[in-house]
Amino acid sequence: MGSPISPDIVYKLRGVGDPALSPDGSRLAYTQSWVEQGDGMESRSRIMMLDLPGGDSREFTQGNKDTVPKFSPDGRTLAFLRPDDTGKRQVWRMEAGGGEARLLTNAPGGVTEFAWSPNGQRLVICADVDPEASGEDENTGSIPKTRVVRRIRYRYDTVGWRGDSHHHLFIVDADGENLRQITDGDWDDLSPKWSPDGASIAFLSGRRDDRDFRALTELYVVPAGGGEAELRSEGLSGVGAVTWSPGGDRMAVLATEDPDGLVAWQAWLYVLAPGKGPQRLTDDSIKPYLGFPSINQPPELAWTGDGRILLLGDKQGESFLFEIPVGGGPVRTVAGGGCQSTALTLDQKAGQAVVLSSTPGSPGDLFQIEVASGVESKLTGINREYLDEHPTAYMEKFTFERAGFGIECRLWFPPDFQSTRQYPLLLDVHGGPNGAFYDGFNAVQQVLATAGYLVLAVNPRGSSTYGDDFMKAVLQDWGGEDYLDLMAAVDLVVDRPYVDSKRLGIHGYSYGGFMTSWTVGHNQRFQAAVAGAPCTDLFSMYGTSDIGISFGEVQWGGSMADAADELIKHSPITYAGNVSAPLLLLHGEADNRCPISQSEEYFTVLKRLGKEVEFVRFPDCSHLFLRVGHPKMREEYLARTLGWFDKWLL
Repeated sequence: MGSPISPDIVYKLRGVGDPALSPDGSRLAYTQSWVEQGDGMESRSRIMMLDLPGGDSREFTQGNKDTVPKFSPDGRTLAFLRPDDTGKRQVWRMEAGGGEARLLTNAPGGVTEFAWSPNGQRLVICADVDPEASGEDENTGSIPKTRVVRRIRYRYDTVGWRGDSHHHLFIVDADGENLRQITDGDWDDLSPKWSPDGASIAFLSGRRDDRDFRALTELYVVPAGGGEAELRSEGLSGVGAVTWSPGGDRMAVLATEDPDGLVAWQAWLYVLAPGKGPQRLTDDSIKPYLGFPSINQPPELAWTGDGRILLLGDKQGESFLFEIPVGGGPVRTVAGGGCQSTALTLDQKAGQAVVLSSTPGSPGDLFQIEVASGVESKLTGINREYLDEHPTAYMEKFTFERAGFGIECRLWFPPDFQSTRQYPLLLDVHGGPNGAFYDGFNAVQQVLATAGYLVLAVNPRGSSTYGDDFMKAVLQDWGGEDYLDLMAAVDLVVDRPYVDSKRLGIHGYSYGGFMTSWTVGHNQRFQAAVAGAPCTDLFSMYGTSDIGISFGEVQWGGSMADAADELIKHSPITYAGNVSAPLLLLHGEADNRCPISQSEEYFTVLKRLGKEVEFVRFPDCSHLFLRVGHPKMREEYLARTLGWFDKWLL
């Protein structure tokens, strides 16, 4: 047998991402990322180029943080994002055959997104506009400066301070000349898509009067030369992605009609036509994948010339490439299953696709799919050598019925598992609460399972990818039926002869941290617990989280005035006196989503009550630091989690 997957996995693995097929499908550009070990341990990324079919990958750019490659419509030029000398991401371009990179933009706030015009002569960019930045004296030295807050959404996790800054759209010529702003206002304008004739740009925005309180988005269209934006999504509450029909007379969107359902939780595919209401083409058996806000954008959504729409979607904790006929009819599953896919690119004719997929035995590789036949071929095996030396845990899936729903579980076994031995069992709880565990590689679960633990990953009610009713069953019931689903799953597994029921642990991050703290306050069966970035006091979180109102009022049952008693009732801190398990709290100091005060409050109360508790603070770490934070902090989270369970269960 090889060695366990240890916390230093964050330095050992390389990542691939941002796949972009050339229009004719002959080339694939993508990013490769790694950690540059040394004093700074910086994360790096460069763009790779792969000739198809069957070519070898080669380094295409030489920057330190090159990302998001996109071919021009004629395939001759590649544009991408790279930081400038101030650290702000800008658009650069290179000839597709190679050469020197040329800077195209100089947006003071940096560029977050961009798209080529259909004729390749212009680009639309999404850039940050800060009204307080212009004319400021940068040479103030150590003189302190006040910051004024005028709206509730003045900061955002991973992004930080926003103040009155907003993302808006600009047009720039392909040679970098004539930059001009085409949208403005007290809102963000995102995800621009050119119309086929290049005359208009569709984009997403939140311009309603209640935009400071609700996480709702609309679809707008603005002339490419600037002007008044026109609302195109009447009848929809939230829009997460858009594409134009080949003729430019209609649009397809991933959206929701439910005012209480965020589009990121569950979306449907709609066709929008002038003068008509939204036409829905899918049901909730599919959850279209929409990326992760502030980390990555939605994958490609394609409308073909022969009336098909291709999209990446999830179903019961697995990912697939789906094909939907615009004129109606059954949805076709092109490829997928047994994986978690997070990126999609297609050639111009939508005959070839490339997806980024993680499987239970691999953290992520690129796969080419022939759309007509569904035949898949693996393009990369970037971590093959490491995985050969560090065998992964293997997974068993099972489902049980409870209180009207089927609850799907994944049980991870050590690579050298022997049924004649007894193993400690760890319950891992996902975030959200509308997240889900997939048939994919999870670093926390792999580190724990390959160290000799059984790891139980449950998708209780509230999890996404199992339909809208299942997902919304958790609303206003945190710690209710979802908690009972989890305990029922533990009951089933501890009956197995190889499980040591006297060595049970629980771990979770974000909402999983909430459920960890909730569980140890309601159940004494666990001998150790690790809560990452937990929500412990919903009453205080309402006013301190960046989404305390827009998310919290839907999840918890209303405003502070309407639901104060319920907020206290559903807060783990209320039940701190019942905690008996040794508890480790892990929290980022720059967390705006579940502020570190949530752990500070809980730690203080537990300590005052004489409980066994330890609190670890991660400097400069946002709520999403396990995905995008400094490698040393990610390694330490894994190491401290494993160390805590080893201390109390081994």
